[in-house]
Amino acid sequence: MNTVISSRAAAATSFTYGGCVLFQADCIDWLRTQAHHSIHAVVTDPPYGLVEYSPDEQAKLRKGRGGVWRIPPSFDGHKRSPVPRFTTLTTKDCLRLEEFFGTWAKTLVPALVPGAHVVVASQPLLSQIVARPLASAGLERRGEIIRLVMTLRGGDRPKNAHREFSDVSVMPRSMFEPWLLFRKPLEGRVQDNLRKWKTGALRRLSAKRPFGDVIESHPTRSSERLGAPHPSLKPQSFLRQVVRAVLPLGEGTILDPFAGSGSTLAAAEALGLAAIGLESDPHYFELAQDAIPFLVKFNPNGKSSSVEISEYLRGSKLQSGSRVRRGRFSETASGSLFPDTRR
Repeated sequence: MNTVISSRAAAATSFTYGGCVLFQADCIDWLRTQAHHSIHAVVTDPPYGLVEYSPDEQAKLRKGRGGVWRIPPSFDGHKRSPVPRFTTLTTKDCLRLEEFFGTWAKTLVPALVPGAHVVVASQPLLSQIVARPLASAGLERRGEIIRLVMTLRGGDRPKNAHREFSDVSVMPRSMFEPWLLFRKPLEGRVQDNLRKWKTGALRRLSAKRPFGDVIESHPTRSSERLGAPHPSLKPQSFLRQVVRAVLPLGEGTILDPFAGSGSTLAAAEALGLAAIGLESDPHYFELAQDAIPFLVKFNPNGKSSSVEISEYLRGSKLQSGSRVRRGRFSETASGSLFPDTRR
């Protein structure tokens, strides 16, 4: 791998699968032990409000009691995924959020090579609170990657007055998810940075098509959640496009400091790229050890039967340190990535 992992970090609890390594560690503590200029990109979906991943709120979620998490009712026999209620965050919560991301960004910047892109999933109500501390830490704002996806957030009529105001929505129905795009300042020109650090630009979809900042997506489907039951799981069909883009020459190491189920690591491994993940929650660290192998093999553009998925889950328990052959992927005309079965 291209990243120098300190002996202290390597001694932590870890799981290795192919070219990706997951550590059970606090991201700020881990980053403080890392060599400067050792990370080439970051793709992460952090806890938007921190509150929703506190031990108390996670305990409520796992018991189905909600708390800050909204537990949607089943629809047509399908159980829908919980979503956090960010409108419940207080002014104090928002200040804590900004302070946390400020500390995280200042700790992250020294570990990044010049030109490294940082892609952070956010939410329309909170993106400005996350963006400010990243810019203050010295990262350059490069825009946003818009994930086009309709969620259950917004669009509701006034509570307890929905009949009286039947033609009213309190908020617009959320139809997109912003992923903030930052970059560490270049060392020289873009071409100079690419030659020395292999970073500073985004990989094109093809010779004729640049990487775009709007990606059509969809809610993560049940067949994917079955092998990676994390409440904030993002689909591989989206993540693989972003992960591929942030290493313009296909070289370097991607970091996900809030790894969750390890979906970013799985996307990197499926594309034959190196990645490191950090997860402090023991429950999700254990979950990721099964989820990563499952997601690597998951075909986001194919249809797998429930029987096939169940058979895979029964037989896919992998021990730490096991290795697999890197996946080969092709591009469709739309730029989406899928396993190439023409071996």
